[in-house]
Amino acid sequence: MDNSSLDIWVAGALAAVTVDFLVYPMDTLKTRIQSPNYTHLYKDATGAIKRDVLFRGLYQGVWSVVFATVPSSGAFFTTYETTKHILTLSSTQAQPQSQNKNTPNPLPFTHPLPKPLIHALSSSLGEMVSCAILTPAEVLKQNAQVLNMKSSTSTNAPRQSATVQVLAKFRHRPWKLWSGYTALVGRNLPFTGLHFPIFEGVKGWLVSRRATGKGNRDRNAVVERAALTGVAAGVSGTVASVVTTPIDVVKTRVMLGAGREELKGTEKTVRKVKGTLAVGREVWRDEGIRGLFRGGALRSVWSAFGMSIYLGIYEGGRMYLEKRRMEDGEGGVL
Repeated sequence: MDNSSLDIWVAGALAAVTVDFLVYPMDTLKTRIQSPNYTHLYKDATGAIKRDVLFRGLYQGVWSVVFATVPSSGAFFTTYETTKHILTLSSTQAQPQSQNKNTPNPLPFTHPLPKPLIHALSSSLGEMVSCAILTPAEVLKQNAQVLNMKSSTSTNAPRQSATVQVLAKFRHRPWKLWSGYTALVGRNLPFTGLHFPIFEGVKGWLVSRRATGKGNRDRNAVVERAALTGVAAGVSGTVASVVTTPIDVVKTRVMLGAGREELKGTEKTVRKVKGTLAVGREVWRDEGIRGLFRGGALRSVWSAFGMSIYLGIYEGGRMYLEKRRMEDGEGGVL
């Protein structure tokens, strides 16, 4: 690998911020659909959808995510690429190649792990690191997405953003911002562990087929690699998103519960946040299998579109920085 950690961080951050702005409206709609108050807030007495309410403020809370995804995406890709690099070099299948390239095994042992498992382990470790950074932003984002901006501020008071209003709820209990870390990891690990092996396999197949078909010509290599990566990411993202939708529903409910308050008499009381398993059992009991897959169709479209752009931009940016580094005669160090 000829990329430095800075290359990977920059490419990952650029991809994350771009995708945040492009797919955020779809994510807001998904959150509102998965909300336990969906019927009460977004449907009228006849069961018809209140479109003016459902589609209002689709960018509420976006800045909390933008500021968090820069470090979290950089942490994910740096951890992923580094772990994948180390595990690949220490694989028994890669040892002869490593010795020929004068790249010794970085670990004190070798292992027989196949490539799909290496990709799954590397992406899972990167996801755990990323989620620790991203969880507070996710909690703020999802509570801001369901905030009714018309009723949350009086006409005389100065208008505050949805993020500021939600953040005020956690002023005296900031630790609640990490509510849902377990649910976020529980959703992202299966998604990432399934997505990246499929993604790497499909991408490798597409790249090898394209290289054979074009006679190994190096024309517009960066754009072409980004496009092939985007196609592979779209396919794998769709599969992984459908499978993990029930976990995503539970994660959404847990995070929305962290910012919810209830009235008792004349005083506001903070509700106790239910655990991941308790919320999952509650959704199953009250709404059944349909409730666990609520928003699944929208999420699959959003994931395919988002992951295609996300990994396409990341791969293109990483490859561009790698080529520029090689042209300048600099070494690539992770």
